Amino acid sequence: MCGIAGSYLWPDGGPVTDRLSKVIAHRGPDAEGRYTHRAGPGEVNLGHRRLSIVDLSETGAQPMVIDGLALSYNGELYNAPELRAELAGAGVRFRGSSDTEVLLQAWRRWGTDCLPRLRGMFAFAVFDERTGELVLARDQLGIKPLFLVRRDGGLLFSSELKSLAAVLGGELRVDESALVASLLYYWVPDSRCAYREAEKLPPGSWLRIRPDGRTERGTFWSLREVAERGAGEPEPSAEELHEIIADSTRCHLLADVPVATFLSGGLDSSYLTALAAQTQPGIAAYTIGFRPQDAKFEAMPDDLAYARKVAARFGVDLREIEIAPNLQDMLPLMTHHLDEPIGDPAAINTYLICTAAREAGVKVMLSGMGADELFAGYRKHLANLLALRYQRTPRALRAPVESLVGRLPVASSRRGYRTVRWAKRFLSFAELPEETAFRRSYTMYDRAELLDLLHPDLAGCVDDVLTEHADTYHDNALDDHVNRMCLADSRMFLPGLNLTYTDRASMAASTEVRTPFVDVRVVEAAFRIPGSSKIVGRRSKAALKQAALSTLPAEIVHRPKGLFSAPLRAWMSRDLAPLVREVVHDGALVRAGLLRSEALQRLAAEDAAGRSDHAKHLWHVLTLEYWYRAATEGGSGQTRAA
Repeated sequence: MCGIAGSYLWPDGGPVTDRLSKVIAHRGPDAEGRYTHRAGPGEVNLGHRRLSIVDLSETGAQPMVIDGLALSYNGELYNAPELRAELAGAGVRFRGSSDTEVLLQAWRRWGTDCLPRLRGMFAFAVFDERTGELVLARDQLGIKPLFLVRRDGGLLFSSELKSLAAVLGGELRVDESALVASLLYYWVPDSRCAYREAEKLPPGSWLRIRPDGRTERGTFWSLREVAERGAGEPEPSAEELHEIIADSTRCHLLADVPVATFLSGGLDSSYLTALAAQTQPGIAAYTIGFRPQDAKFEAMPDDLAYARKVAARFGVDLREIEIAPNLQDMLPLMTHHLDEPIGDPAAINTYLICTAAREAGVKVMLSGMGADELFAGYRKHLANLLALRYQRTPRALRAPVESLVGRLPVASSRRGYRTVRWAKRFLSFAELPEETAFRRSYTMYDRAELLDLLHPDLAGCVDDVLTEHADTYHDNALDDHVNRMCLADSRMFLPGLNLTYTDRASMAASTEVRTPFVDVRVVEAAFRIPGSSKIVGRRSKAALKQAALSTLPAEIVHRPKGLFSAPLRAWMSRDLAPLVREVVHDGALVRAGLLRSEALQRLAAEDAAGRSDHAKHLWHVLTLEYWYRAATEGGSGQTRAA
């Protein structure tokens, strides 16, 4: 795992690449390097920051150059041993044992045709000295990031947006439609970028740029096509699914440094930890707990007790981390590291766990990320099915229920009422059409609420963002409601939020996180499972649970769903209340004319009174505020306030 950056036909490309690489030094503190080559009218520079995981020797150093091909690569190839054997059988001689060399030799032999053969997470740049062409590529599911800026036939790229912003400064302008999308979702979709001049290379794609400035794009893997193909294939048995997940877990343990796991005590992390312990007995696992007063106010389940049971059963070395951060310092720190405005406090958990692991000498962590998206494990999946039944309930029966729930408070001064929050949330979308209901079940606002919050000039951005969601949701030929939701989540929620915050927060701590569920073979198997086997009655993630019963006790498999989150309402009502007051009355977003102070004050007042649950909304406003301040402080990203 590493950080990559570079320039192609860009003025002062060498110094610029060095500056890009310096900003992302946390992604690779073990070594650094730069490759430079004249390319037609200019030069190409590939920068690299190395986090040594496989082949710790100099034979794995980057940028790597073989026979006129230069590579700067971020990621891990879990099928590198199989590819190495195939290439060696064809006469390729290897200098070391790194997967970097395997990737470079695969490119040398097959070019872009090697991309569908890669099993892993990756983003890389490869330059061909003979043709003067640079190619950028990103993995199938978008696990690893790659940002780029094109200008006058030249190009800059980096693993992180903040390095491009640091170099280009005032040349980058905030994309207001991306900020609107961030308000809706509390993250920026992978299809958008917070700066107008920058872009993200889409998952499963490549981009080639030539010395004459012409570019060519290609797609080597499509999640939509995988889902549609899977719908016509036989459903895997529980035994087959288990073996696919077990194989992925074994592959993800490939490393020349210590590997540990996240262990929340929930199904996904418990399953992976148990499988990992079968291959590496005594493996370490990290779990979190919260201050008792915070957990009580939030009405959080006791996940720690389940984590301890799993650790004891499988001989895991459990290490417990209490999450009690100094939020006044942590909020701006995480906003900086996350690159774009992301309002999920789980990023703090990831950062603190990875920091503790790194201090203990652990460089690699396994996460259960992705299982909920693929196997329909979120409450919203079940809730959207229940909404269909609710719509068939006579109006005379629904009306008194809605009236009662509407009057109930979501919190008192001493604790929150989780069931009431869920009920209010459910009723906010229960009678809407399918796509609209699905969007409303996990986003922050409906259209009217978002328009009320924003400057009137941004109404067009609102409609554009809502249309994009609808287009993405309907862009498939599936006739399965559950798998339509799973596909939409895997195309938007997974790369836009979960994989993004996991990458940025872990790499901020110079730690690599691997996601065995987000593996091409697991994904292919998941979309062979019909929705009727993913949600059975009111039991979510049923197919995955059936597979996990071969390894885990029923007590863990069928426990109530936990959340890898934070006691957000406790934090907002106590630690961050003064900051909320400042931002809603006179924050940079209000002064810039992007957000309306009156609407923000109303959100804060309703939340403080316990009438509605707006803690997540206000937390995200704070993250957006800090991001916007940083983006506009030096003259970069100025908007309508200018």
